[in-house]
Amino acid sequence: MGDWMRSPITGALDQVPGVGAAAIKKLAQIDEPITNTYQLIGKFLMLKGPDGEGHKVGTVEHADKFWFFLQEVGITAHRSAIVKAIAEKVNMLMPGVYEASVFEDDDDDEDDNES
Repeated sequence: MGDWMRSPITGALDQVPGVGAAAIKKLAQIDEPITNTYQLIGKFLMLKGPDGEGHKVGTVEHADKFWFFLQEVGITAHRSAIVKAIAEKVNMLMPGVYEASVFEDDDDDEDDNES
């Protein structure tokens, strides 16, 4: 995760911690294919809303929406790690998008099955 956080975004999906060959294949096969890191970050940001009257999508809801998107795509391994990696990277670029402090120090690999 440290290398990911310190490195510039190259666009290569396998640069994202938790994203392997199986996940890359699944992301490429959806209706609106995700073939690079920029698109994956874009999908993460799309799920930040919609904010409505009296409701703002907070950190937990946002992370959950992205986790369930990955599940829907068929990614079965390392979903939590992928969510955390994208969220923390985006928060470096756009402070305030993600608040890591709302999550306990959970084990990121609760879904360690191969995707």
